[in-house]
Amino acid sequence: MRRAGLTFDLAAVGAGAALVVAAALVGWQLLRDAFDIFLGFPPLLASWAPHVGPGTPVAIVVGVLLAARGPALAQRLAWRPLLLLAWATSVVWTLGLALVDGWAVGVAGRLATDQEYLYDVPRVTDIPAMLRTFTDFILTDQPVHWTTHVGAHPPGVFLLFVWLDRIGLGGGGPAGIAVILVGASACAAVAVTLRALGSEDVARSALPFGVLFPGAVWVGVSADGMFAGVLAWGVALLAVGATRRGLRADVAAVAGGLLLGFVLYLSYGLVLGGLLALAVLVVTRRWRAAALATAGVLAVVAAFTAAGFWWFTGLHLLRIIYAASAAAGRPYEYFVWANLAALVLATGPAVLAGLRRLAAAPRSLPLAPALLVAAAVVAVLAADVSGLSKAEVERIWLPFGVWLVVGCALLPPRHVRWWLVAQAVLALLVNHLLLTVW
Repeated sequence: MRRAGLTFDLAAVGAGAALVVAAALVGWQLLRDAFDIFLGFPPLLASWAPHVGPGTPVAIVVGVLLAARGPALAQRLAWRPLLLLAWATSVVWTLGLALVDGWAVGVAGRLATDQEYLYDVPRVTDIPAMLRTFTDFILTDQPVHWTTHVGAHPPGVFLLFVWLDRIGLGGGGPAGIAVILVGASACAAVAVTLRALGSEDVARSALPFGVLFPGAVWVGVSADGMFAGVLAWGVALLAVGATRRGLRADVAAVAGGLLLGFVLYLSYGLVLGGLLALAVLVVTRRWRAAALATAGVLAVVAAFTAAGFWWFTGLHLLRIIYAASAAAGRPYEYFVWANLAALVLATGPAVLAGLRRLAAAPRSLPLAPALLVAAAVVAVLAADVSGLSKAEVERIWLPFGVWLVVGCALLPPRHVRWWLVAQAVLALLVNHLLLTVW
């Protein structure tokens, strides 16, 4: 039975690899047939460029050490030191991968191009006025408009970068580091959620995989990596508030609601992150926490609305610019499955094996972790079939991908090190063979 389980795991990995190869072959054929899908190395937004950099030895050392020592440390360390170590290690892993491309290209320059958030920061001399008139500059068929990423998102994320600039942390370097610090904390937030919901053993087993996440290639540096961290901590605080009692629990629930509300103003697609929060409430059935969290969400919505930004107007205008953009020309019938190939590259073979085991035996995980994984899967599928996620999902779906890692807790302990090696090798290959845009 043990050997059969490994055989099925490897079969799932083989199927994922076949999907990636098929997406690459069909993508290249589309390019040869003059379909401009705007991908240099389908299914990823990247180009073939084998290289090494100052982050190469760092990333290799972290991968080796974590594969060798991570599982044992995850089981043995006290909880708080474990979380701090996981976060710190995830930061080093992510930063090491980013520095494979060098500081200027891999970190400082990522968010400073003429399509990114920092390009528009100097335009903001009055933050209230910016929020009040934000939707006036979303449409791109006018002389003055927001850059691609500013206009395609609600103003919350842009506001964060404006605030960083206001406190003296302007420029691509500080912004890139801030994104890495927040994005790399997602593994700790997922662990906090699981422990709060009574599954500390699952949290400890999955944590090394959360740290050695192949998607760290895009967490460093894309704003979507930061989105993953903010969403994960919103869910974590909600879980803490829903499983404890007293003032601290109420504060946690409200704080979780505030973060979840702010997530809505980071990216329109993150409304699907509500499925993760719903999973927490289904498990706990703590309606006081639900009410407090809802109050937190509504407070954020009210604040942005009062400031002059109406979320649904922004979404409507986004659909207009999307319909006129290059992305609209990307064939749905290709990306509806090629997107999943990109997700495979961002989450890694261990996640495929873990999901395979969970699908084969849904009760092999406690209810809470299983529901969280299911919520992430549903969110991904909903985003996929919507047609609003055509390519670049290796970064766009990071907020959901970090939760798929939970299924790795089902991998047999005797195989865990090898699965961690596989995760690290995938990330290292992607980052050293390809030059990713994010």
